Amino acid sequence: MRDILNAKLGRRAVLGAGLAGASMLAMPAVLRAQDKSLKVGVYGGYFKDSFDKNIFADFTKATGIAVESVAEPTGEAWLVQLEQAAKAGAAPADVSMMSQVAILKGQATDLWTPLDLAKIPNSRNLIERFVNKYPDGRVAGIGAVSWYITLVSNTDVFKEAPASWADMWAKDKADKLGLLALVSNSFLLEVTAKTFMGGTQALDTDEGIVKALEKLAELKPNVRLWYRDEAQFEQALKSGEIPMGQYYHDVTGLAAADGNPVRSTFPKEGGIQDSGSWALSRASKKTEEAHTFINYMCQPAIQAILSRKVGTAPTVRRDLLDLTDKEFAAVSSDIEPIIPRYDLYQTKSDFLNQKWTEMIAG
Repeated sequence: MRDILNAKLGRRAVLGAGLAGASMLAMPAVLRAQDKSLKVGVYGGYFKDSFDKNIFADFTKATGIAVESVAEPTGEAWLVQLEQAAKAGAAPADVSMMSQVAILKGQATDLWTPLDLAKIPNSRNLIERFVNKYPDGRVAGIGAVSWYITLVSNTDVFKEAPASWADMWAKDKADKLGLLALVSNSFLLEVTAKTFMGGTQALDTDEGIVKALEKLAELKPNVRLWYRDEAQFEQALKSGEIPMGQYYHDVTGLAAADGNPVRSTFPKEGGIQDSGSWALSRASKKTEEAHTFINYMCQPAIQAILSRKVGTAPTVRRDLLDLTDKEFAAVSSDIEPIIPRYDLYQTKSDFLNQKWTEMIAG
């Protein structure tokens, strides 16, 4: 998606990058050699490169199924492409890594072929929330990777690590915060509800949402930058110009390891855990291969490789992983996370955007 530390490219809130480089020139020869194949859509840039290098080749070796990786375009463009292609009976990718809101939107049109968990025995390794279900219980998606947005700070400016998201509201944080600019990628409504309103169920009603926005509006004097460009905030965090805010846990850890005076803190209310799920287009004819692939990806050993090589948080239970405490802490936390209310971004998108503009961004 963008250059973050010249390394972390392409998976976050907007999910993905352009289709440049999506075709793999050598693939036709591979397909002649191996009649089993699968097209897999993943977020572009660094993310796709990491999967090509660390995952797909080994998967082919283990299963005999050749993978053609496809770089997904940004935002919901990929969902639209999959929808339109499915109407014509075509699948630009068989299996795709999709955002949680995209999974819900695809469910509304039956875009996803229901998955058979009997053919994905490794799905029992997953943390329960990483099995996405249609309202009638059919399985629409399986957790691929996850990542955390945490409370980050500059250690030169703030010697003590913050303990709670509530610290952002403190008077000494005036004009010192950098926060994500959109209601749908900052998840600050959920942070506010968990920190001050007893939990994200407080957002079940419009009144609850407005109440959370009112509390969040109290934060506005403390915000120096509502950012869309991650690199801009990261630079300001490292220099101390904007010494606190919300950012990606693993990227902040990399910056700290490079000697920058920054830290990532999981507040007592939890970090924000966002994720992508594998979903199978209803137009795909590769149902068997897709199940084999998703089952392979649910192995603890593969999730551990992703944590080490790509910086993602595992979607399987920690007790099944061989990650050391240090390796686990680099990507995740045992503190119960704040899970975004993806349902609201699907069903109340207009209301949320309007109120956000009126009360927060305006």
